[in-house]
Amino acid sequence: MKRSMKIILPIGIVIVGFLAMMFFMNMKTDPPRRDAQQQSKVVDTKIVKLQTLPTRITAFGRVTSAQPINLYSEVQGKLESGDVTFRPAQSFKKGDLLVKIDDRQARLQLNSAKSDLLTALAMVLPEIKVDFPDEYQEWQDYFDHCEFENSLQPLPETGNPKIKLFLSRFNVFKLYFSARDLEIRLEKHYFHAPFDGSIVSADLRVGSTARNGSLLGAIISLESLEIELPVPAADIYWIDDNAPVTLTSAEVEDSWSGKIVRIGSNIDDRTQTVQVYVAVDGGEESALINGVFLEADIPGKTIDNAFAIPPKAIYEDRYVYVIVDGKLETRDIVVLRREANRVLIDGGVENGDVLVVEIMQGVAPGMPARSKDAIPETRGQ
Repeated sequence: MKRSMKIILPIGIVIVGFLAMMFFMNMKTDPPRRDAQQQSKVVDTKIVKLQTLPTRITAFGRVTSAQPINLYSEVQGKLESGDVTFRPAQSFKKGDLLVKIDDRQARLQLNSAKSDLLTALAMVLPEIKVDFPDEYQEWQDYFDHCEFENSLQPLPETGNPKIKLFLSRFNVFKLYFSARDLEIRLEKHYFHAPFDGSIVSADLRVGSTARNGSLLGAIISLESLEIELPVPAADIYWIDDNAPVTLTSAEVEDSWSGKIVRIGSNIDDRTQTVQVYVAVDGGEESALINGVFLEADIPGKTIDNAFAIPPKAIYEDRYVYVIVDGKLETRDIVVLRREANRVLIDGGVENGDVLVVEIMQGVAPGMPARSKDAIPETRGQ
């Protein structure tokens, strides 16, 4: 009996203790739960103000000369120096003799032809003096002014068929045209600069023998510079070709003004761009040189009742967030134009709307939000 009590008594104590603990636990009341309050999201905002906005087109290209010229020889002879050193990067002024080709033989042939012409005129002058004394003095003056070192002047005009007969009989016309042909050929021995510019390349140097068709070198004009800009085909419609173009460079600390001179009519199949050519006003003191890479800011047409926002403010390419009464709301928008750093929109927003202009993640309409700039949370304030 005593042994049974020793077993039953501890078990009873445990059971009574367990029941007592359960009794006291049921008497304890849970503290009231607090409803979780959602904190307002602080965001960058911008007040909508619809207005007339100009569009901008940004393009990039390199400056090139509008007048690149390759110098080819049309005669044969030894290359001789001119007024400037015929070397790459050499600058020159308009009218400078860049290079010439030995002209001694050509000059002798020309003087020989002039001599034959003078001989023929000397033979026909007595005939004209006898038969046409009124026109004699004009022909005599022409004969007197013919010089070997000067270019031939045009023959005196005459409507008298008998004088023409005299001139033809003594081969005056034939000899005159032969001499003029040699004069033109002599001019091809000299290469005068048609503009202020620079020598790009010199394929033949002084002392070399030039042949008919030989490439002597290449020159470019520094007076007329232009930039070729590949512009996306979708942007061509927006270009205002009468407005000045602003040009800047990361290589040269300066800016320039340009004007659109022509727009291509063909789309590049690979890049889907159209070439736009801008004439650059460099000026004499400008640091702008051939080959400089430029960024062009091209003014475009204006848009009425538009608003500019950063691209990051648009979600799924169709809606934006606004703050109305301290909460986020979505607004479907109409995108009028996309540019490098901004998007022009219309529709969906009105004057005074508080537009969110930053990227937000994990948000939904109805969530509390307020502006970093302490913009009133109610719409229109």
